[in-house]
Amino acid sequence: MKKTMIWVLAFIITAASAVYQRVTGPTYPAKGSVNFAGQEIKFKLPRSAENKGPCRVVINLPESTPADFQGYLEFRRHKTNNPWNILAMKREGQQLIGYLPKQPAAGKLEYYVHLVRDSQEISLTREKPVIMRFKGPVPAPLLLGHVLVIFLAMLFSTQAGLIALLAKDGYTNIVKWTAILMFIGGFILGPLIQKFAFGVFWSGFPLGKDLTDTKTLLAMLAWIAALASGRKTQPKRGWVIGASLITLVIFLVPHSVLGSELKW
Repeated sequence: MKKTMIWVLAFIITAASAVYQRVTGPTYPAKGSVNFAGQEIKFKLPRSAENKGPCRVVINLPESTPADFQGYLEFRRHKTNNPWNILAMKREGQQLIGYLPKQPAAGKLEYYVHLVRDSQEISLTREKPVIMRFKGPVPAPLLLGHVLVIFLAMLFSTQAGLIALLAKDGYTNIVKWTAILMFIGGFILGPLIQKFAFGVFWSGFPLGKDLTDTKTLLAMLAWIAALASGRKTQPKRGWVIGASLITLVIFLVPHSVLGSELKW
């Protein structure tokens, strides 16, 4: 297979895995729809917000929704036995708008959105609450740089694995660049983002349970092992293929699973 085709295939695999990781993560908005009082209500509820202020929750109502359609938020701190708080949502045209109070970095709330009309009532997410995590603001250039470098690391990782599998040689420099990009993205830019967002540089193994940090560490170790397998020659094919597969599998784990969490 020509190297151009390998690059194209590597890009497709990397882009698909990045999108999958993003949309399946616990900070991606909770989407769905319900039928209530003769109306189909589609919703997208936030599960992540900066703690510069309260989190705005908006429900867009169909044009035909009667004026007596109302709603309220029911929330409390996550993983506590605190009593539930109730906040009425304000009706503005065809929108219901409510605000969840801001929390410290890594602080989580669990909440429901209830719709009410006459004696009828429904929770948009039924019995399951939405889990919302607050974070500190992260400078946009830093976040963009981290995303770009990690994406390139994943792309080079996939490329190195495919070349080792299909072409059998010519992957040494790509392996080196994979390790370099993984280190910059995961161990320089990543910890800086963690510090801005959650107040710590590292919360994965062995200091905590953050799965994003931990899986980055595993990927880095896999590529160090691949490099070490060919200290004076080309890295061993098996080690490169193994490191590429490990990286692909662990980066398919949804982003922010077991992420930083403030213990109330």
